[in-house]
Amino acid sequence: MPPTPIPLSDLDYGPEEEAAILRVLRSRWLSMGPEVQAFEAEMARFLGVEHAFAVSSGTAALHLACLALGIGPGDEVIQPAINFVAAANTTVAVGATPVFADILGLDEPTIDPEAIERLLTPRTRAVVVMHYGGYPARLADITELCSRRGVALIEDACHAIGALYLDERQRPPHGAQSGTVGDIGCFSFFSNKNIAMGEGGLVVTRRPDLAERLRLLRSHGMTTLTWDRHRGHASTYDVVAHGYNYRLDELHAALGRCQLRKLPGNNVRRAALVAVYRQALSAFDGWIVPFATFAGESACHLSVVVAPDTPTRDDAVKHLKGAGVQTSLHYPCVAGFDAFRRFAAPSLDRSEAFTSRVITLPLFPTMTVDQVHEICRELALATGQETTSGSVGRG
Repeated sequence: MPPTPIPLSDLDYGPEEEAAILRVLRSRWLSMGPEVQAFEAEMARFLGVEHAFAVSSGTAALHLACLALGIGPGDEVIQPAINFVAAANTTVAVGATPVFADILGLDEPTIDPEAIERLLTPRTRAVVVMHYGGYPARLADITELCSRRGVALIEDACHAIGALYLDERQRPPHGAQSGTVGDIGCFSFFSNKNIAMGEGGLVVTRRPDLAERLRLLRSHGMTTLTWDRHRGHASTYDVVAHGYNYRLDELHAALGRCQLRKLPGNNVRRAALVAVYRQALSAFDGWIVPFATFAGESACHLSVVVAPDTPTRDDAVKHLKGAGVQTSLHYPCVAGFDAFRRFAAPSLDRSEAFTSRVITLPLFPTMTVDQVHEICRELALATGQETTSGSVGRG
């Protein structure tokens, strides 16, 4: 019999999500309205922020962050080379230049604060940090640097909903929710994220001035919304900014409200599965398990492992595919894409080494411990390694 496939991610959906969708359908109101408002209020309470705006995607959130901060032509935005391409694309979309910084290392693939400092110029308007895999970047060092140099901080927290930044020296922002520390925080609720809505995102801030800009830019710069006019709270509108249609709809918001209620328990489950992975993979000679000594509270969005070299990684991926195990690569180095070669990049040795050796393994809250052990056994078979359960040969 062929092996039972193990997907890279899967949904934790049930009767709650079905009931939420039916509730919206029966309300006969689909565009942004009461479900979105409730979702925003619940997310603001969960994150402990004053202003939270639901948007159509994490990319929309990142674009709005750049727009609200007034970033434009002639400006530079320092950001990690290891990230999904959305942050770099939105930087280019506003006419600014992405400046790619290296990661700290193969065991901590988040942006290096020292690399940020070396890349700062008078043209730098913002720094984007990405909390890779659900693990907060070194925010104490980065927030201090941005504050000292008068540079805005955008948190790409698309992997990190529910993660806490815990600095061992207890320096600010010790204990803060990821995404709430910078000037603006951005989240994604794509179908593989910890809150899975298919599409959707959130942009948050503590600054009232940025909140007003975000609110206007999200919906064409209009002073009132369709829902306001439907309820009779307004009869017309003005357009006071050049905005976009980045609104979230009621169906996705209803799913998000259900997923938010499941998030704390699902993040705990993810962490338990990651602990099983780490125990098994720690016996693999020459392999690196990133964030193995991480001191904070991760959202555990990804489980990744770094192979000793590229051929070993490629052989392992091929073997796992044959065994029915789906894997992925998070992420190719953005500076290596054709569309970004025109932007001069400094040495990105650590980023390039990481992207050539990393494997993303399956991780989702409905996954079983037995599935984790099966994946690790297959990985051991592919590479002649030993697991903590004992020796596994090649047959």
